[in-house]
Amino acid sequence: MTIQGLKRIDSNRVEVPMGYKKGMRTKGVIYVDATLEAELDKDSVDQVANVASLPGIVGPSLAMPDIHRGYGFTIGGVAAFDVTEGIISPGGVGYDINCGVRLLRSSLRKGDIAAKISDLVNALYRDIPSGVGSKGQLRLSAQDHRKVLLKGARWAVEQGFGDREDLDHTESLGCIEGADPALISSKAYERGKAQLGTLGSGNHFTEIQHVDEIYDDEAARSLGLFKGQVTVMIHTGSRGFGHQVCTDFLEVMQRAVIKYSIELPDRELACAPFDSPESRDYMAAMKSAANYAWANRQMIMHWVKESFMRVLNAGPAAIGMSLVYDVAHNMAKVEEHIVNGTKRKLVVHRKGATRAFAPGHPELPPAYQHTGQPVIIPGDMGRASFVLLGTARGMEESFGSTCHGAGRALSRHQAMKQAKGRAIWREMEDRGIIVRATGRSTLAEEMPEAYKDISTVVNVVHAAGLSKKVARLRPLGVIKG
Repeated sequence: MTIQGLKRIDSNRVEVPMGYKKGMRTKGVIYVDATLEAELDKDSVDQVANVASLPGIVGPSLAMPDIHRGYGFTIGGVAAFDVTEGIISPGGVGYDINCGVRLLRSSLRKGDIAAKISDLVNALYRDIPSGVGSKGQLRLSAQDHRKVLLKGARWAVEQGFGDREDLDHTESLGCIEGADPALISSKAYERGKAQLGTLGSGNHFTEIQHVDEIYDDEAARSLGLFKGQVTVMIHTGSRGFGHQVCTDFLEVMQRAVIKYSIELPDRELACAPFDSPESRDYMAAMKSAANYAWANRQMIMHWVKESFMRVLNAGPAAIGMSLVYDVAHNMAKVEEHIVNGTKRKLVVHRKGATRAFAPGHPELPPAYQHTGQPVIIPGDMGRASFVLLGTARGMEESFGSTCHGAGRALSRHQAMKQAKGRAIWREMEDRGIIVRATGRSTLAEEMPEAYKDISTVVNVVHAAGLSKKVARLRPLGVIKG
């Protein structure tokens, strides 16, 4: 559909002008080519405009090419706010706090596991709990639960789930400082105590892949990637724990809107001044959930390695499995960025968007100082995923941000309707992809047609210069909730 009022800037960007909606303080920019622009829905565009009306916003309200409607902020939304005059909004982070992606490389080639794909998928399905309400192999004591919230992936490594080197290849070293377990509700603790080390449901997955295309040989070598290589991707977040933290603080923020007389175009944008007790409490609680998510992915990675070694009857050296990188895509972080030639401290909301820092950034590990930050972009279970790198232009234009996935093209209800009478697992098998899931509804909701074409999405951010393509990964086997 054509949405009235948008202005095309170039082949990969459209502008949402300040006059698009009353009250906008800045313009919006949506990264889409002509094909993706035709798929835009007006609700998502309106959400970009609504965010542009929030107090203290710096630069444009941005949306990546995987844009689709979310709670308050659009999925794919990026917005930065001044730490003195701006706000923080849970809707700009999302319910699944620190939902993110972790990519493992190996020394295995596709042919090494061709006869064992079904066995590997079954082992992963057995070893990694998935589905709605799934419970992990651990039962955390109250004391250990609080340690997880303070230490994140560091706690998991201390318990024997992985190695110290894993932390060096995890955003924020797998732990963001400033978490406060005292701010977490008893209901959030209850929901989270049995879910550590679980995938969950919906679009979360563990996927066995192979590298089928290299776009930049030198960059791929720096990331330890080669054509034909077996990789594993893990996509999950903070589970019911993070969801409850978001729910709890939306109520806090709705009261704060009244307290601070903030005018909003949409109540889902409930927020508070960044320099306020409500925002400080939310940030400390959000960081707790983020650390939970990093511990969660760290533990799942450990069990992935164990499953591979057991099925292949091989030791750690034989499979050569190690972490490329772990990135979050539902977070708000205080960062320094150059705006109009001046360095400013901003709180950057990325909701369904990935941080993509350029070479030389001080937060990058030594291994990636010269390459830029690895960006892991999952696609749907039937097509492909991509590895990219952050760029200097992305730092200048999008606060060091890029897309986070393919983005839904159909709602879950629409997907279920289209999948009626079809055997999605068999369709995947016909493509050479073994899939295991807890129920038919999950496969229907997550069928490839439910998502935009990941290649189109990634080509836009590559052509726009927000991040650059390094490799394409094809699925071999998938477990989903």
